[in-house]
Amino acid sequence: MAMLSCHNNKLSHIFHKLHLRNWSTTILSLSEQKSSNKQKIKENVEVAVIGGGVVGTSILYHLAKQGVKDVVLLEKTELTAGSTWHAAGLVTAYHPTPNLKYLHWYSVNLYAQLEKETGQAVGFHRPGSLRLITTKGRLEEAQYTLSRQRVHDAHMWLINPDEVHKSAPYMNMDGVLGGLFTPGDGHIDPYSLTQALAIGARKNGGEIYLNTPVTNLRQNTNGFWNIETPNGVIKAKKIVNAAGFWGREIGKMVGIEHPLIPIHHQYVVTNTIPEVAELKFEIPVFRDLENSYYLRQEKNGLLIGPYESAKVMKVQSDWWDGVTPGFGKELFSSDLERIMPHLQASMERFPCIATADIVSVVAGPITYTPDILPMVGPFPEIQNYWCALGFGYGIVHAGGVGKFLADWIQSDEPPKELSELDPGRYGKWTTKEYVLEKARESYGLNTLQYYPKEERTGGRPMRVSPLYEILKENGAQYTFSSGWEVPKWYAQKGDDTSYKPSYYRTNWFEPVRREVQNVLNNVSIADISAFAKFHITGKDASKFLNYMVANKLPSIGRTNVSHMLSSTGKVYAEVTVSALAPNHYLVITGGGSEYHDLRWLIDHARKYDVQIDNKTDQVSAISINGPRSRVLLQKLTSTDVSDKAFSFMQNKELDIGGIPVLALRVSYTGELGWEFYVENSKALDLYIKLLTAGQELNIDHVGAYAINSMRIEKGFRLWGSEMNMDVGPYEAGLDFFIKLDKGDFLGRDALISHKRTIQKKRLVCMIVQTDNIDPEGDQAIWLGDEVIGNTTSGCYGYTVEKSIAYGYLPYYISEPGNEVYIEMLGKKYPATVVTEPLVQMEAARARKAKVSIADTAMVFI
Repeated sequence: MAMLSCHNNKLSHIFHKLHLRNWSTTILSLSEQKSSNKQKIKENVEVAVIGGGVVGTSILYHLAKQGVKDVVLLEKTELTAGSTWHAAGLVTAYHPTPNLKYLHWYSVNLYAQLEKETGQAVGFHRPGSLRLITTKGRLEEAQYTLSRQRVHDAHMWLINPDEVHKSAPYMNMDGVLGGLFTPGDGHIDPYSLTQALAIGARKNGGEIYLNTPVTNLRQNTNGFWNIETPNGVIKAKKIVNAAGFWGREIGKMVGIEHPLIPIHHQYVVTNTIPEVAELKFEIPVFRDLENSYYLRQEKNGLLIGPYESAKVMKVQSDWWDGVTPGFGKELFSSDLERIMPHLQASMERFPCIATADIVSVVAGPITYTPDILPMVGPFPEIQNYWCALGFGYGIVHAGGVGKFLADWIQSDEPPKELSELDPGRYGKWTTKEYVLEKARESYGLNTLQYYPKEERTGGRPMRVSPLYEILKENGAQYTFSSGWEVPKWYAQKGDDTSYKPSYYRTNWFEPVRREVQNVLNNVSIADISAFAKFHITGKDASKFLNYMVANKLPSIGRTNVSHMLSSTGKVYAEVTVSALAPNHYLVITGGGSEYHDLRWLIDHARKYDVQIDNKTDQVSAISINGPRSRVLLQKLTSTDVSDKAFSFMQNKELDIGGIPVLALRVSYTGELGWEFYVENSKALDLYIKLLTAGQELNIDHVGAYAINSMRIEKGFRLWGSEMNMDVGPYEAGLDFFIKLDKGDFLGRDALISHKRTIQKKRLVCMIVQTDNIDPEGDQAIWLGDEVIGNTTSGCYGYTVEKSIAYGYLPYYISEPGNEVYIEMLGKKYPATVVTEPLVQMEAARARKAKVSIADTAMVFI
């Protein structure tokens, strides 16, 4: 056996031999469970799941339990033959992404009951998990995490150094400030878990075909699939690609290049350690974030799993064009040089490791997407093709994802909000180079301290507008959204342009104030090209779109804000609809929602004679905002743009300095403004003309941070924050946009039913008494000692000079004047519910002014 204190080169050599020797017996014992090569298979099924890892098996289990008839799983060799069998098996209720928390919570609870249901032991150890706090920054991160966790089901709390030490008495406590503890967490045997799910699936009618690789996929004109295998052809209504690191190859069969790449993840397992064996209890799963490794007990030894930096970690890039034939329950050659700094850090924290023998080294493929989050759901442009791919943490995700997808497949709409995992967040713009670089970055920054407004620069820029370079020269500081580079704020001479992540107001705070003030007093210009732009045409265009949105369709030449709802009356999307001509509409949505909304439209358009043309990458968009924007526009066009001639929410074809554009009188700042949609080839020329003509009007740039502040002051809701698939339009205060009297539309019946029920919660605006910190989304709202709600958005309002939050509260406490507390970084800040909006939008102010003038005239008459 080898000692961890050995010289690194010798260590690597010994470990490589150990890794081959120790795992060969495991592979042999599992391979004995292979079934015969020929199996009788069903010819027609409802759903076929491709891939027998823990995720695919969980999907089968949940579909079968829900009573789906004729549901099968196809596995090319045997269950767990991909990344599942060698996983470390960590299970935690924690996740930094709000909408993923319920997936983890569901998984933890499901796994705790599987043995009772199926009779199959799953080896679920539940000693809890503990995230070590060793710096002031990590303490702030823990407090930030807690404020965003309390509204969710799983419990977490801070513990002091003495409590940390009691959880692992052989631990070196130097520098430990405390820990963030999650009870009920732990680790599970991945193989046994998968077998339990398989048993449960079979008990409920699901069938599993082993040694049945998919060799080709062909889609019929009715949208059903012919799945070709060596054992025959299966016709399936829907297919789910859960093939793990084979997922790219399954995708290629239907013309999709999924952005997936396997990472080499390594962990080591020690022999029995006396200090571990002497304890009467199992230690929690530790995560040493500063030193980037996890550690858990494995029998009477320890398992240590590092995440090495992007510079030294290894990506299996040659699998981009195809997985090594026959690769399944194999491992890669270990490379301990890469993880030695992390192992040495673990020895310093747990000195007993230094004299331990290593009995196993595991170096296996874990499939990553560019942002480390999996792709879960239907693919945007291919009917009846579903994804469950890219699981960097597949064991803990599997239970929740299986339930989520089964619900969606059954109902044809997502049961909850989980757009972070939408496969459509990656478009055709992804390249091999981008995927490789982002996957390296995501793996290497696995335990990076998390901040709001985080920036990760790998692989950027990817999608840029024609204005990218010139805006960069003019001080644009960019953020990243669905591949797009989006100006978040603009620097001027003397401004600090460095990236300074913080939980507090940081270096962009005052420049954003400057941008807001210029919008309010002069005129500003913004690049909004990341907006998604769909043209909907055809004989049934009006009929189709009228069914898809809850608002009445605008008349030709008009524009409105509309919402697409689910059949259950939840808010699937918010869009801007412009009627350009008979049966011709422009539908605009956020850049991050492009394929999310496009898929919804395409899916429902199949019964109509319509064409949907995605022009997002061919058309740029520029907006001007502020009281002088009309003067600027009139300088460049002969068309009358007075309020009477070009009113609020009107659209027109304009000639601006010789450039044809589609102009919409609308502005997300809530101030006077227009949006101009122009061909990419003419976008730069349009920008220069606007900027040049605006010099005498004090024109300046405005970025996303300032626009967000102004939209919150105006009470504009943001899809994904104030509204999503977890809430209905009445809860979100969208009553004005819902027209029940217009006739049938998707979700109308559910809304009528909701009207008759008592609403439990309501979106409110709050003024928060803060110091150097501002609220954002998903923070706990307290009343006394009870968490009663959560924030959805927040910021500093530069017009009202106050910190603002939007959030959901129970109806009984939602009236203006009521006081609650919002938790931020371990402190509860007083917040008062106020009447919204805090600032009237320009169009409303103009209408009010006209009314006031008329009233005054009446007095003198």
